Amino acid sequence: MTTGLPSQTQVIELLGADFARAGYEIEDVVIDTRSRPPRIAVIADGDTPLDLDTIATLSRLASALLDGLDSANGIRGRYLLEVSSPGVERPLTSEKHFRRARGRKVELTLSDGSQLTGRVGATGGDTVALVVRQERDWVVREIPLPEIVKAIVQVEFSPPAPAELELTQSSEMGLARGTEAGA
Repeated sequence: MTTGLPSQTQVIELLGADFARAGYEIEDVVIDTRSRPPRIAVIADGDTPLDLDTIATLSRLASALLDGLDSANGIRGRYLLEVSSPGVERPLTSEKHFRRARGRKVELTLSDGSQLTGRVGATGGDTVALVVRQERDWVVREIPLPEIVKAIVQVEFSPPAPAELELTQSSEMGLARGTEAGA
């Protein structure tokens, strides 16, 4: 350990089980030895969104565990610890990403080249329910995950229509039955 900091793998091994017990998984660890003080950024995600209280709790936990390394044989000197969520710029690439983005507005690019914007509903198996505007109504389309080439969460500044949001919560019905709704 020439930098005096643990490796990405060591941080994941050290923190992974405790983060998992809290309901979160470590998606990435970025160690920046060029910044002063050096920075360890831990990106965590879970089915429950990270709020400020949870980030503070996870930060205290990570700090205590990393400081334990200091006395054992690892970290020399000061470092900056940052615990955060992946943020909206992260593309949705797996079933768990879509499940965690339920209720969020996304822009999809499908394998046929078409684009679709809608709100994420239930995710099950290889399918995500997407609430989309069709003429004057909101409908649920079930999109096979393998057909999604790119998915990006959209930043919103105003709340969604109540009917649209309600469909994201009730969209499990079609997925549970395996039927296509509104396509």
